Amino acid sequence: MYLADVRSGYLTMDNFNLVNKTVLVRLDLNSPIDPSTGRILGEEKFWSHVETLKKLDKSRTVLLAHQSRPGKKDFTTMESHAKVLRGILRQKVTYVDDIFGSYAKKAIEEMVVGDILLLENVRFYSEERIERSSEEHSKTHLVRGLTPHFDLFLNDAFASIHRSHASLLGFTEVLPSGVGKLMEKELSVLNRVLLGAKHPCVFVLGGTKAHDTLDVIENILVRESADKIFLTGVTANIFLAASGVDIGAPSLQYIEKEGYSDEIPKAKSLLQKFGNKIELPQDVALNKKGERVEISIEDLPAKYPIWDIGLETIVKFQDEIEGAKMAILHGPAGVFERENFELGTFEMIKAINNAGFSIVGGGHTGAAVQKAGFEKKITHVSTGGNACLGVLAGKDLPVVEALKNASKRFGSKR
Repeated sequence: MYLADVRSGYLTMDNFNLVNKTVLVRLDLNSPIDPSTGRILGEEKFWSHVETLKKLDKSRTVLLAHQSRPGKKDFTTMESHAKVLRGILRQKVTYVDDIFGSYAKKAIEEMVVGDILLLENVRFYSEERIERSSEEHSKTHLVRGLTPHFDLFLNDAFASIHRSHASLLGFTEVLPSGVGKLMEKELSVLNRVLLGAKHPCVFVLGGTKAHDTLDVIENILVRESADKIFLTGVTANIFLAASGVDIGAPSLQYIEKEGYSDEIPKAKSLLQKFGNKIELPQDVALNKKGERVEISIEDLPAKYPIWDIGLETIVKFQDEIEGAKMAILHGPAGVFERENFELGTFEMIKAINNAGFSIVGGGHTGAAVQKAGFEKKITHVSTGGNACLGVLAGKDLPVVEALKNASKRFGSKR
């Protein structure tokens, strides 16, 4: 029996005796791959799991992970992933081109303490991506085939906590289960924002995932976690439209095309309730056939699309962000991949870096941080984009709920 942390509700690696155990670990190693060569282009996901794997040095460790999904050019085996892990860990990592068949089971049975196996891409298994409950997933061939070979299950795949997939949920029903070190750190940092933020606490929210971002805005304002929210990107355009600004046909058409038109009334309601805490851009940068053209909000509409925030807005936002004790950035301020439109995103990254405690969401925002050269300067760069948004929005995420239920099932009373 194991004692769960009463605050988190789930078990951690510190709750288990890991010596001489056979441990199944779900990682998220999904990485960009060059489709022409099969070469993995980024090792960030691999490095994020090192602490978890090092702590299992006296165990027999079997890894489950995925790469892309069926139909994509980068949907491939885990052979290259095993090679990258070998180089990072500086030890043998055996790739097994099987998931739960006789070959995989035999390889697991022959392991000795210190061995690491990486099983095949779990999404090669057709039932992996079917959205089901933990109980339903526990009855799949995957879970029933592997469970007898393990003492416990650890989930370290933070970037996938919003998914109800078999390898993420099913084992929590039948094995003592807990979080790996990465998962523990991610959830701890983000819950600190929601439950124990240092004030003044500011959020810089942008990007294109408007629906999820509006959920975050509503949650953090209702909780009074944020003293101020600075809006950029498509999210800012939606709020500008909600405030009565004609943002112009190209930008409005993009909002409609992405299915975000219904977010405008919600944004209007949030402005009415919390308008004093929501800061909108004063000027924007238009994409005029590749050229950056800055204009005041008062000069909108324009016949060119909005691709970034303007310089006046950057300076105003920076002044307030840099004085915060805690600053959270999620979503680029513009199309930072294009040379003329990275300014807003890079300057917002610099600004939160000057706050007392800085957090950056994953996905495109994490990529922007790397491009700006700030990955080692920010206090915490999350490994999950959608996962990060889900936690900040206060949603009941499938993986977290499954792990909490597992702690009740396999944990003991204090």
